[in-house]
Amino acid sequence: MLEKVLIANRGEIALRILRACKELGIKTVAVHSSADRDLMHVRLADESVCIGPASAAKSYLNVPAIISATEVTDAVAIHPGYGFLSENADFAEQVERSGFVFIGPRAETIRLMGDKVSAIKAMIEAGVPTVPGSDGPLDNDSDRTLSIAKRIGYPVIIKAAAGGGGRGMRVVHSEAALLKAIYVTQSEAKAAFGSDVVYLEKFLENPRHVEIQVLGDGQGNAVYLGDRDCSMQRRHQKVIEEAPAPGIPDHVRAAVAETCIKACKLMKYRGAGTLEFLYQDEQFFFIEMNTRVQVEHPVTEMVTGIDIVKEQLKIASGMPLSIKQEDVKIKGHAFECRINAEDPSSFMPCPGKINLFHAPGGNGIRVDSHIYSGYTVPPYYDSLIAKLISYGVDRDEALVRMQNALDELLIDGIRTNTPLHKDILRDHNFRKGGVNIHYLENMLNGHKKA
Repeated sequence: MLEKVLIANRGEIALRILRACKELGIKTVAVHSSADRDLMHVRLADESVCIGPASAAKSYLNVPAIISATEVTDAVAIHPGYGFLSENADFAEQVERSGFVFIGPRAETIRLMGDKVSAIKAMIEAGVPTVPGSDGPLDNDSDRTLSIAKRIGYPVIIKAAAGGGGRGMRVVHSEAALLKAIYVTQSEAKAAFGSDVVYLEKFLENPRHVEIQVLGDGQGNAVYLGDRDCSMQRRHQKVIEEAPAPGIPDHVRAAVAETCIKACKLMKYRGAGTLEFLYQDEQFFFIEMNTRVQVEHPVTEMVTGIDIVKEQLKIASGMPLSIKQEDVKIKGHAFECRINAEDPSSFMPCPGKINLFHAPGGNGIRVDSHIYSGYTVPPYYDSLIAKLISYGVDRDEALVRMQNALDELLIDGIRTNTPLHKDILRDHNFRKGGVNIHYLENMLNGHKKA
């Protein structure tokens, strides 16, 4: 087992990693910015190191500072969590070149999956279903581009190969608008991601967002831990997730999961990963793979009983996968509400001091959060301050428990998006299950459509 792990992140995921390390008897090092010295995981870690000022670029994205902190504390591995440097192939490469263990996939795997064009190509070779499209980057051949779009049919969507988080995408509804839209997307992608490579896909108009959790040991073994529905989104950002995804026929679910495992075995995937799909008309279409632990991993843990972060640590210690596919049993249902420090009407961030925090409890309730009474939410980082998770023997019980937990949740001193979650859970179509990725936007705009 790894002797000492440096946690290269902040907030709830840093505390989550620290807890997993403690359960496995692993010593911990917390790195933090000057604005984050009062974070709970910083207080609880065996050692802590300030790696820079409040700016993420000068602290949590400061690779030399993180490597130096690992050296001076004699840590042997780095866990990047999610966000920040978690999917930075250059960082993963630098960590291992410096003699440390990167708790995640190999740099070449991150690089392969980080480029959407190469990721789609790899999935096609493994038999994973993909969205009809250009199957590669668009070149300067306008006639070829127009021909591809005509073949797959409008509307189409142009995507940046290096994009992510809902950025670098543009929907086109007619041939007349296509070439200009490609030029604009290329320019935006170059400015945002440093690469103007774009590709084209069929735009699915009413899909759900369903993802499949996988674990691999880097030695050719891999398992899947079921799926999650993440369709409740605003501006491509997930708000509520649930597991398993409701209303999907078992044979359709099993077939796509098998292709995911095949892909992971072919690339000798190491660690936790998530393959994301659009799901429409009982068909799955691959969109991307996240080569890290997901924000929403707790719902999978609740329905499988498998601790994904502990599995990451075991795999990084060089252990072969201890879980066989037949060991994975999906029981019950789970929801996760992302609680953000933001105005529930304008969605503007609302940092500030938390005067009083009361976490809900009871059967089937879990709260992943770094906040406490007296803690000040800084204005420099993502607004996520807590994840509220409910579990039930079925979807209805999990829904009721989540409603009760939201009523019990008390965060005084700042505004949060809790009222939005309450509205969603009261919504008739959401309660039925299976709404598409546009539903929340339509709901907020006063137009409800499943």
